[in-house]
Amino acid sequence: MFIPDSVLHNDERAVFALRALYGGYGYTQYKMNKFEEYDLYAGNKSFLVSEDVITFTDRGGRLMALKPDVTLSIVRSAPAAFSGVRRVFYDENVYRVPKGGSSFKEIKQLGIECIGDTDSYCVSEVITLAAKSLALISPEYRLEVSNLDLLSAATELAGLSPRGAALAAERISKKDPGGLREVCFAEGLRGQNCEPLFLLAGACGEPAEVIKTLCGAFRGEKAARALDETERVLSGVPARGVALDFSVVGDTNYYNGMVFKGYVNGIPSALISGGRYDNLMARMGKNARAAGFAVYIDLLGELPEPAADFDFDVLLIASDVETTAKAAEKLNSGGESVFVTRDANCGIRARRTVRAEEII
Repeated sequence: MFIPDSVLHNDERAVFALRALYGGYGYTQYKMNKFEEYDLYAGNKSFLVSEDVITFTDRGGRLMALKPDVTLSIVRSAPAAFSGVRRVFYDENVYRVPKGGSSFKEIKQLGIECIGDTDSYCVSEVITLAAKSLALISPEYRLEVSNLDLLSAATELAGLSPRGAALAAERISKKDPGGLREVCFAEGLRGQNCEPLFLLAGACGEPAEVIKTLCGAFRGEKAARALDETERVLSGVPARGVALDFSVVGDTNYYNGMVFKGYVNGIPSALISGGRYDNLMARMGKNARAAGFAVYIDLLGELPEPAADFDFDVLLIASDVETTAKAAEKLNSGGESVFVTRDANCGIRARRTVRAEEII
């Protein structure tokens, strides 16, 4: 059924457009139940946006949970090992406490997952779809991309302990170079080995320029692989609106490699969040790699509705039933929205006004 943009809200427009975008890249819809066994979420609470989960006991005595996340369900449903690549998108409601909130809400979430023999192209495709998703929602967007493997290489070069590495990542995520120096000094680290880490803390901008700067500061095979992967993946991503920004940090228990967050003008928090999560696959016993992202559709309510110059494409002045029905069908089949009336002065704003007998 044709539905004109002028009668859709922001979230409805976005869902229609995003589903079409993902389907055009070979992603098929994944459907899941409203609830899963609680143990799926209990063992992976730090992966969730909120650790609070609504639970209940079913008639068989099992502890169940209303789903707070979709990715975990998709990973659990995947075979332990398989060849090829599985591409899915989802359009589901999840149940959790939003960031900064105090009570549970039903939240609409859309996203994609690419699972299996995912290579650099697959990761590039996922990041490209994240950028295209933002562009469909607003012309003013920014996709910030990072590589956790390069951050890991920098903390190893500096000689940080595991605790120090975690604290360093936290300071970098907050763009706090002073706090990062305190972390290094607290572990007795100074000098040249720490410079790549300090460089990452301030690295932000056009990907090719940032990579060029970083290549001269890092040494070692791990750093070289990470820089090469970053350049290779981003070579397939549209440049507009995309920046390398190493303040994007994910939980390394789940994420590895390329991670990203996406923003649009008018919404202060990230509208899109995702990345590569091979570590999550391994934690759940899956011999496969994966990448994906989620679009937090509920945040679109913070954007003002765009003003429309018209309500429908065509104001169709009715004739007899048969003629009017044929005219309306012809116009609608051609992709135009139609409002049928016998009163040309009914107050409906339309691109044009025609009589039914003029169409047949």
